[in-house]
Amino acid sequence: MTGAAIRVSEIFGPTIQGEGVLIGQPTVFVRTGGCDYRCSWCDTLHAVDSEYREQWQPMSAEEIWGEVRRLSGGVPLTVSLSGGNPAIQPLGPLIDRGHGEGYRFALETQGSVARDWFADLDVLVLSPKPPSSGMETDFAKLDECLAMAAGRPMTVLKIVIFDDHDYGFAKDVAQRYPSLSVYLQPGNHTPPPPDDDSATVDIDGVMNRMLWLVDKVTGDKWFDARVLPQLHVLLWGNRRGV
Repeated sequence: MTGAAIRVSEIFGPTIQGEGVLIGQPTVFVRTGGCDYRCSWCDTLHAVDSEYREQWQPMSAEEIWGEVRRLSGGVPLTVSLSGGNPAIQPLGPLIDRGHGEGYRFALETQGSVARDWFADLDVLVLSPKPPSSGMETDFAKLDECLAMAAGRPMTVLKIVIFDDHDYGFAKDVAQRYPSLSVYLQPGNHTPPPPDDDSATVDIDGVMNRMLWLVDKVTGDKWFDARVLPQLHVLLWGNRRGV
């Protein structure tokens, strides 16, 4: 197999998907290195900040696939392509390789970079970043991502919520894309520093935001929205590799 190298921050699993439409589903994660965003509350800076680029390993699709097969014991499951922003990596050959052996692929991206191989995914999670992130969504780019997906993968929206401004942003995005299911997630306001995954999570604070978000959604009769936690944070805190 030929193709450009993929920058990999970590490959781990099998574990469960901790959030969004596939929450609870057994998964192997391929976390790529590099991102075109710098969200204020990013919880994966080790895969985002160029300060840590020396820790990212350039790997071929075949090398990555060998590790995925080893971790999964050759039994097909879902492979989650995450980051950073995995859309900036040349992941098409890896998806083709895995599909040939019955594996499924899900990718989450903020929707800032569109790729023609989005149409080959099984699940595409578009996660435009709300005002609290300090980033601004380019909706023309998000539209381009949807066009590249061509209606083939299951495509959903997932939006992190910290406050009323984020909540209003989420409602606006949902109205812009009424055909897409919406998953809302209370943000972790105590993310780990890149070099210390033992940092304590304020679980009480996260759950209070969850309760607040449930009250907002039900009070507004926004019955199409799904409110879910970060299950991996509740189970393992800020620990990596789970």
